[in-house]
Amino acid sequence: MREKDFVAGKYSASVIDGKVTYKSPSNIALVKYWGKKDNQVPANPSVSFTLDSCATTTSLTYSKLEEPGKDFSFELLFEGKPKPDFKPKIQTFFTRISNYLPFLKSYHFVIETSNSFPHSSGIASSASGMSALALCLMYIENQLDPAMEEDYFNAKASFLARLGSGSAARSIKGPIMQWGHHQDTEGSSDFYAINYPYKVHEVFNNYQDTILLVDKGQKQVSSTVGHNLMHGHPFAEQRFKQAHDNLSKLQRIFAEGDLPNFIKVVESEALTLHAMMMSSLPYFMLMKPNTLEIINKIWEFRAESKSHLCFTLDAGANVHVLYPESEKDLVLQFIKDELVAYCENGQYLCDQIGNGAVEI
Repeated sequence: MREKDFVAGKYSASVIDGKVTYKSPSNIALVKYWGKKDNQVPANPSVSFTLDSCATTTSLTYSKLEEPGKDFSFELLFEGKPKPDFKPKIQTFFTRISNYLPFLKSYHFVIETSNSFPHSSGIASSASGMSALALCLMYIENQLDPAMEEDYFNAKASFLARLGSGSAARSIKGPIMQWGHHQDTEGSSDFYAINYPYKVHEVFNNYQDTILLVDKGQKQVSSTVGHNLMHGHPFAEQRFKQAHDNLSKLQRIFAEGDLPNFIKVVESEALTLHAMMMSSLPYFMLMKPNTLEIINKIWEFRAESKSHLCFTLDAGANVHVLYPESEKDLVLQFIKDELVAYCENGQYLCDQIGNGAVEI
């Protein structure tokens, strides 16, 4: 589907008011998206595990106005309290999607949202939050257009979520999602994410992700600023090529359950992301000393135990420890014995890959 396919036609039904709630998960990219073009188009394709427990729950109450407004009418509550600093992002999101959801100025919305994990802690709260809101809005459009097909609903939800936060495109479904055009992936698109379309070995079923909270504070640099630093970056083109190549490598790795090479791709992608930040202008060091301590401990333990745990990182200091479900007891004991000491207040989150958002 193309951009124009998501422009709404004439609605066949009317809706006065209602309420809908979606719970949408975060995701962790294996091949990282870093850098974007205009209109939230990714500079390179990415692939991610959809998480399960780390999620945002968003309720949207909507009531039709007597006359469409000149601007968007909405209130926002985060964990039960007004959150004024979130409102500009919602305003920008509504502005971006208004051509695709023409009903937006005809309703007043009350958005109530909460996370199951700390905000701005390096877990992709924008991905889960924007995907949950996009799904709630698509629910309304589905009421206005009851003949809408499920595949179109999901594709448009991903398309809209992307316009709020790029990685949110990958949080609609699961367990493995790919976003961005890739010449070796049939059906891939820059405009929305697709379910990974090729064979995946059973070793990746219920793959585990334990998130070590090294630093729960506000991120040093926003993702938007970080993406923009790829414009004119001296290593940008090589990085984009690397992402395409790694996605091609993963097709065989996923099909065969090749965990040693899965580890190589995933850890290389994580370190490359941070290398790009360290070599940009201005430059940033997003890892903390404890991030590096954890990485070295993981490498030592993997060599000694012959296990298959590995790490990945988002644009922050926290460490995602990925490992097969069959090694859960071994790895969790290692985390408790060796890694918890490097977490802020000893905190970590246990999660696994999931199947995407659900209506509640």
